[in-house]
Amino acid sequence: MSAQQTTTQNESVASVLIVDDERHTREGLERALGRTYRVLTAESGERGLELLDAEPVDVVLADLRMPGMDGLTFIKRATAKEDAPLVIMLTAYGSVQTAVEAMKVGAYDYLAKPVNLDNLEMMIQRGLEARHLKKENEKLRHELDKEYGLEGIIGNSKSMNEVLEKVRQVASARTTVLLTGESGTGKELIAHAIHQLSPRIDKPFLVVHCAALNPNLLESELFGHEKGAYTGAHERREGRFEKADGGTLFLDEIGEVDLSTQIKLLRVLETRSFERVGGTNPVTVDVRLIAATNSDLKQAVNERKFREDLYYRLNVVNIRLPALRERKEDIPALMNHFLKEFAKENGKDISGISPEAIRVLQTYSWPGNVRELRNCVERMVVMARGRTLTLGDVPSDIRRGVADDMATEGEEQNGGSGEEEMTSAQHGTGRYDINAHEKELICKALDDCNGNRAQAARKLGISRRTLYRKIQSYGL
Repeated sequence: MSAQQTTTQNESVASVLIVDDERHTREGLERALGRTYRVLTAESGERGLELLDAEPVDVVLADLRMPGMDGLTFIKRATAKEDAPLVIMLTAYGSVQTAVEAMKVGAYDYLAKPVNLDNLEMMIQRGLEARHLKKENEKLRHELDKEYGLEGIIGNSKSMNEVLEKVRQVASARTTVLLTGESGTGKELIAHAIHQLSPRIDKPFLVVHCAALNPNLLESELFGHEKGAYTGAHERREGRFEKADGGTLFLDEIGEVDLSTQIKLLRVLETRSFERVGGTNPVTVDVRLIAATNSDLKQAVNERKFREDLYYRLNVVNIRLPALRERKEDIPALMNHFLKEFAKENGKDISGISPEAIRVLQTYSWPGNVRELRNCVERMVVMARGRTLTLGDVPSDIRRGVADDMATEGEEQNGGSGEEEMTSAQHGTGRYDINAHEKELICKALDDCNGNRAQAARKLGISRRTLYRKIQSYGL
């Protein structure tokens, strides 16, 4: 057999990592499985994670009881990795509760010691088949999302899945779509996804930010103008409607359009034709219109600032984008996406985000929504000095925002008294204790600065007097 054939054969063999502090268990399983799989061994959870960082592994057999890092912690960290292995827990301390805990943190299955080798090999084979199927499904979904314009939309929350389902349903139609929601929720991204999913994918997708132009410029930008229509109009110019013919035109901040331009927009939607500024000849176009607003158009109609007939023409299908605070379960995925983007862009070797940092960022209310989160992660990546983003890398204004949000919540729960201490230990609610992490952050800053309080205060973005007061209050 040639060297090349041997390499190809080895690459096709599944790899199994055995993590167990008992040497005879490791060696016994290695002998039994070595005939079928490429086997690696580790005597501790820490060493097991090092091996997982060094090379891809298909299956991990992990002991429950080990000195140092226990099996449940190891499984949680192993299954959190990007190309996570399939993990089977092995233990001599079998119990239903342990099995449930193992499955909760990511284990595929559970076997009690002494291990029945036939059952183990059957479980490994079944798990490898399930893992392969999952990878194929993920690959297929990735290709479909790439093809249909959903690749850049991150989130698996119920509210975002509902949005994406509406996108898929409405994309093939010609009907007008109105996207509503707060600023920074990704309305332009959704509009582009609708276009990518539609039969118009090979035609132009053009964007006009209505609030950025004064009424006269906006009218010319949308409908074009004839030569001599106004001072400076030295030649005929096509507007965005003509340039988007056959494709999609996205009008962002539609609520900022003045009433005279609204009349022309209504005519385009009703007749598919318009006149250029200064012209009299009708121009006919086939354009799919998607509009977006972060304001209440119905209220604007009641205040006679927006035409009611245009509102109903635009609002044929309404897709509301949820604020980030309404889908906080999507924050870790969004953060990891932005982390990879900015680490690559800035040439930084950053591999992840600490659980403490993620908890703080999930607690923040994000008034600027996904746009604010993206800017926050970029700032953290640029300023980070380690390979993992930690609580200390979270911008001070975000940490203060978390404290303010929690203080406000506490006051509301106490009828505005603000007297209740917000610690999970007192309430037994399991809520995130921002004070405990402030103490941890201060300790880290003092440690990084070798006890120099002036430097630590600058690092934390607070005054020395404030730092001294907090040191005394925390008994540091």
